[in-house]
Amino acid sequence: MPQHQSAIKRVRQNKKRREHNRAQRSKMRTLITNVMDETDKEKAQELYKKATSYVDKMSSKGILHENKAARKKSQMSKHINNL
Repeated sequence: MPQHQSAIKRVRQNKKRREHNRAQRSKMRTLITNVMDETDKEKAQELYKKATSYVDKMSSKGILHENKAARKKSQMSKHINNL
């Protein structure tokens, strides 16, 4: 366990950020799954817009790597085009 006050505070901050980022990633995965499970093309396109926007936000905040964000968007668009 940390002994210095600044290290104790850093542990608190890290825990708070980790929980927040975890929730953000979970929401992103749910949005992606909703797109991939959809069979109606029009509804899938609506969900794709929301998911793409959210994936870009996660990428810009550093929660998700840029290449992974691009890969996920590509997978979703490929799925929609195959509908």
